[in-house]
Formats: sequence, C-alpha cells, structure tokens
Amino acid sequence: MKEYIKYIVLFLSVVTLLSCEQERLDPELTTAEGGGTLTTYTAYTINSTDPAGSNVYGRIVFYKTSIDQTLVQVSLYNTVPGLMHPVLILDGAIGDETSTMITLDNVSGDSGELATSKFYVISDTSFYDAITSMDSHVNIYLSTTDATIVASGNLGINAEPIESN
Repeated sequence: MKEYIKYIVLFLSVVTLLSCEQERLDPELTTAEGGGTLTTYTAYTINSTDPAGSNVYGRIVFYKTSIDQTLVQVSLYNTVPGLMHPVLILDGAIGDETSTMITLDNVSGDSGELATSKFYVISDTSFYDAITSMDSHVNIYLSTTDATIVASGNLGINAEPIESN
C-alpha cells in the first residue's frame, strides 16, 4: 500500500511539473486609454549665474496630468558630483528674493535630475493653469549647506516659455 501511494505521489508530481509552462511571457507594454502620456507642458530655461565658474544650466518643465496635478521636472548640466542642489521656486523676478513659493526636491549632482523621483508632484489642481501668469523664478543652489545660487530662471510673466504644448 505504501508503495502504491508513493507511485501516485510521484505520478502527480511529474504531471504537475510537465504541465507547468516554461515559456517566458512577453511584457504587456500598453497602458489604459489616456494613461502614460503627458502631452500638456510648459518649459523654461535655467541659466547659469556662474559665481565660481560652475556653468550649471538646464531647464524646468511643468506637465499637466489628466487629473490636473502638475508634475515638475528639472534637468541640469554641469552639476557638481556628490552634491545635492536644492531647487526653489520664489516669488518675483530674478533678483527679487522675496519669499519661497515652493521648495522642490534636490537635484543630484551625479545625475543632474531630481534625486528622489523624476517628477516633483504639485497636487494643487489650479497650479498648472496659473504658471504663465505667475510672478516667479526658480533658483538652483550649490548645496544643502551652501546657499550660493549657481543657476536661475524666470518663470511666468517674467519669461516666455521656451517650449509649450
């Protein structure tokens, strides 16, 4: 009887192993309708202030999502490896350092991109539509311990977007 049960278990194990598909499945690359595409955006230039010859420059892009959030992407060149460069959006034009509107994530000096995520999310649903009428600018600082401004760019009423859709 023991041997009979042993053969049944062996038979079921073999059938189970042979019935499992060993074929790799192709990844599903499509998204739900309307998902995965950001088509509404406004981009501005960030220019070097070059206080010490760093020549940090790049752009800031604001994207509008399908649920009216604003995604912010900052891309910089000539950042300092090993440092984190704080990014702030301030009221007024460049030189009018009045008050901080939004503190974005830090840009990694190793990649020139936002350190935590590719996009910083602004959940205020009216933010994107107000960008072109905002009296503001963006500052990029040397590091979290050195408040030297290495790059800046006017936004809203203080500058024409370099690209928008």
